[in-house]
Amino acid sequence: MTAIVLYCRPGFEKECAAEITEKASWNEVFGFIKLKKNEGLVEFHLYEAKQADILIQKLPLKRLIFARQWFVTLGDIVELPEYNRVEAIAEALGDESHYQELRVETLDTNDGKALSKFGRKLSVPLRQHLRKTSVLAPLSKQQQEQERGAVSLHALFFSGQQVQLGYSYVRNSSVHEMGIPRLKFPNASPSRSTLKLDEAFLYFVPKEERETRLTSGMNAVDLGAAPGGWTYQLVRRGMMVKSVDNGPMAESLMETGQVKHYQQDGFKFRPHKKNTHWLVCDMIENSSRVAKLMASWIVDGDCKEAMFNLKLQPSKSRYQQVMKDIQAIKDIMSDNDIWYELYAKHLYYDREEVTVHLRVLTRT
Repeated sequence: MTAIVLYCRPGFEKECAAEITEKASWNEVFGFIKLKKNEGLVEFHLYEAKQADILIQKLPLKRLIFARQWFVTLGDIVELPEYNRVEAIAEALGDESHYQELRVETLDTNDGKALSKFGRKLSVPLRQHLRKTSVLAPLSKQQQEQERGAVSLHALFFSGQQVQLGYSYVRNSSVHEMGIPRLKFPNASPSRSTLKLDEAFLYFVPKEERETRLTSGMNAVDLGAAPGGWTYQLVRRGMMVKSVDNGPMAESLMETGQVKHYQQDGFKFRPHKKNTHWLVCDMIENSSRVAKLMASWIVDGDCKEAMFNLKLQPSKSRYQQVMKDIQAIKDIMSDNDIWYELYAKHLYYDREEVTVHLRVLTRT
């Protein structure tokens, strides 16, 4: 049976499953779920096989909160011999379909990480063989942009003896293998939380727009800033930052001359001038309070874009919690006649939280 395979953070399989089931039903696509706890993998098996291809083209991956990456399966799991694995995979693929890139992947688990070395080693001869037979025919970036049907080939290894083959569309999949970006922790940052905002900027702000939306000279506010992990990302991009927290800020940030520290409650602070572009917030607070606070900043014209985290409560339905908070923001925007852009993602460097990007487009 044809299935859509989705990668997510281990431990969030139920949330990922609930989301794909709901979003698929909105598109009149139905099936059933198979998953194992803490493997970071969800299988959505379609009752009608042809609908899998329709869904992964019609439903934007960016609209899925808990899924990092996805692909449609090509048949059942392939059993591999101890030798001649490349030939076995090539035989399973056949020569009728053609792909633009090969993605050799493993699960985001300890066993999967241990298997990744094997995958990297096998990917070289496999890629060479598929290119030789023209099953793999890479396109240039310009060609990919023109060819909306450009397809990636996925090879998900469960072990050295089992691989699941599948495909995804380049234009509607993550640019990273398994949907995981590899960011280097900057030694100058006062906390590892800095990676969360760095990934969020890279994920939510298109590359071609960063020079105008993430640029030197902008004014920004960081709520719940101490010791400065998120403030660091604003400073390194040349912004002037109002960092709000009763706790102390890292001296290295204060010495830049770009940071002004306000020892105040993040829920009560507001800037005197309406010249703030970015509002960022990583406060460990009730998610519904944070969601409403972020929306109020947009409504009051105190910022143009907000990047914030909604902390998840493991004891509750985390997917339903996030959807409730997002709907609250949407209702506030609608009540105030604001056209906006809103995306949410459980990013790789997130843990028990979801990152949300809210941007005002126009006011009526």
